[in-house]
Amino acid sequence: MAREAYGDKLVWLSTLIQRRYAQICAEHDLTPAQATLLCAVKDGPERMGGLAASLGMTKNALSQLVDRTEQRGLVHRGSPEPDRRVITLSVTAAGKELAEAVYAEVTRRVPDIAVGLSPDDQGHLERIATTIVDG
Repeated sequence: MAREAYGDKLVWLSTLIQRRYAQICAEHDLTPAQATLLCAVKDGPERMGGLAASLGMTKNALSQLVDRTEQRGLVHRGSPEPDRRVITLSVTAAGKELAEAVYAEVTRRVPDIAVGLSPDDQGHLERIATTIVDG
């Protein structure tokens, strides 16, 4: 397969995954960005600076996303450090419940995009995806 065609297929695969993710998020009344944010902090507080970097967002864009998500009572900012300039983001009880529900639904339903593949091909795809993500 020509490199351009391969790249095209990867773009469309990404689009299929993003559509499925957006559909699941909408079913939980979240934007994909809000769901990603909740899943990023569901297991414990994260520093805003590190969170912006890991999500590939500017600090300003993250702050706006946090503002909208905080207004819904799903996250809250804190400053547990002696240095008050360090801001951490934590999930609320309602946010954690929602994050866990979305995460479970995504991990259950996103693999369905490969339902037409043979079991062997599904296994290959799982191994390849794991190698890419973990690499």
